[in-house]
Amino acid sequence: MSETTPPDPGRMRASDADRDAVAHRLQEAFAEGRLDPDEHTERLDAVYRAKTVGELVPLTEDLPAVGHSTAPVPAPGGFRSPRPVYGGDRIVDQAPTSRSAIAVMGGADRSGSWVVPENYFAFALMGGVELDLREARFTARETTIWTHTVMGGIGIIVPDDVQVRVHGLPIMGGFGVEEGTPSVVGPEAPVIHIRGLAVMGGVGVEYRKRKHEKKNREVEE
Repeated sequence: MSETTPPDPGRMRASDADRDAVAHRLQEAFAEGRLDPDEHTERLDAVYRAKTVGELVPLTEDLPAVGHSTAPVPAPGGFRSPRPVYGGDRIVDQAPTSRSAIAVMGGADRSGSWVVPENYFAFALMGGVELDLREARFTARETTIWTHTVMGGIGIIVPDDVQVRVHGLPIMGGFGVEEGTPSVVGPEAPVIHIRGLAVMGGVGVEYRKRKHEKKNREVEE
């Protein structure tokens, strides 16, 4: 009789729970200072592109497991972690990971699982700033993003589980929220105030689905 070769665990298809567990560990490593913002964003993007468990392993193998000194090794179906946070669960007692974004004749962006302070400052002079808040956490229920743009643009991407209130002053420019504003938001959802000045430039808010929501929709289709 011929022996059956056991399947390679690394070739097992990754589940949403597998991806969420790795994303959660990357966020912890980012908060601990083990990853810089660019590394964190790059690895997080790779997490949601991963199709197999084997593709997830390299993303955390150089990081110690929580409470241990050895690196975590994913096991098929072995990840069990909180799902991506929504609404009031986005409000955390953590130190901000960024307080400002400045672009002068260039570009600046913030994205991934980052922590936003109660007051955040974005400035663009003949350049562009993009703030992606879809995976963000907040230190307070009400956050104010102070924007100032001169002949430039500031784009703010938000998920559908937060409230956005725009109070900006445009001078030969514009402030606005694109279509897609959610009709219902939870009572404990974070509130984001967009304030500031746009001189011959623009500040725009756009609602977009989160990466894992896009992937789930693609699978369903």
